[in-house]
Amino acid sequence: MLIFRQVAHVHRFVVVAAVATAVLSLAACDAGGGGHDANARAGGGPSVVAPGKPGEPAQTLSVEEAAKAAGTDTPNSADFRYVQMMIQHHAQALELTALVPSRSSSASVKRIAERISAAQKPEIGAMEGWLTHNGGEKHAGGHDHAGMPGMATETQLKQLRAAEGKAFDKLFLQLMITHHQGAITMATEALSEGNNVQVEEMAGDVIAQQTVEIDRMRALSS
Repeated sequence: MLIFRQVAHVHRFVVVAAVATAVLSLAACDAGGGGHDANARAGGGPSVVAPGKPGEPAQTLSVEEAAKAAGTDTPNSADFRYVQMMIQHHAQALELTALVPSRSSSASVKRIAERISAAQKPEIGAMEGWLTHNGGEKHAGGHDHAGMPGMATETQLKQLRAAEGKAFDKLFLQLMITHHQGAITMATEALSEGNNVQVEEMAGDVIAQQTVEIDRMRALSS
């Protein structure tokens, strides 16, 4: 999970660190005087070298530019959209796993369903808490199931409810793998389009955890 968080935050952390370095440099200049004069001669004031993103060159910024680049993590529309949609997405996953105990004939399928349920229930609580803290609606309109990647259709849900034994296990794994793939798509979009650090962390957790679960379910399907 740490890998995904580092990828999402690396540029922001680098710039913030650069701003901190600039502040320390200014303090040292005020105390010593000589460093300030040298910087002034070089370019009219202290500057910050901010490493670029992977594959991009470093940039030399003024303190003001570095502070502006650091920005804030104020949630944007992509953050709210992701959290609101993922609550509904997780809710369907719990609907699917709730069918497993009475219909599955596989101990392994039952275990993976238990893991999914145990992980996603508290994630729903965390996302609802985030919305409350940030003034968002928990059940915002406009997010129909058909518009979310990986969501099972009503027809598929009826088929799953009617199945038992090996037929149920096969269909459950098929639907849940697709469901997880959709969640990863949504989380990846949140990492690229969102702005809030906490949402990035939640999205990174979804990618890491559900990637592992997809591998397990594929192994059970083979």
